[in-house]
Amino acid sequence: MTDQEHRPPSNPKDSKDHKKSHTRDYMKYSGMAFQMGIIIFIGSFAGQKLDAHFQTSKPYFTVFLALIAVILALYVSLKDLFYKPDKED
Repeated sequence: MTDQEHRPPSNPKDSKDHKKSHTRDYMKYSGMAFQMGIIIFIGSFAGQKLDAHFQTSKPYFTVFLALIAVILALYVSLKDLFYKPDKED
């Protein structure tokens, strides 16, 4: 491998675009994590409220809604991960 292959981009604009790309990726994945957490929290919270309302002996609604929320969160995150927009700005 030559020395040129390991050099950082000489064009300042290329370096700026590279940093912008990393920032965009970081924000995308951080947002996906928060989105998953919020979906799972809402499902679990709703399940707890339903269990309290119906006074169930075991947390059936909590378990069921938490499981549905995890599946939904995975679906939404994987869809966002693999979706390739036609044009990026």
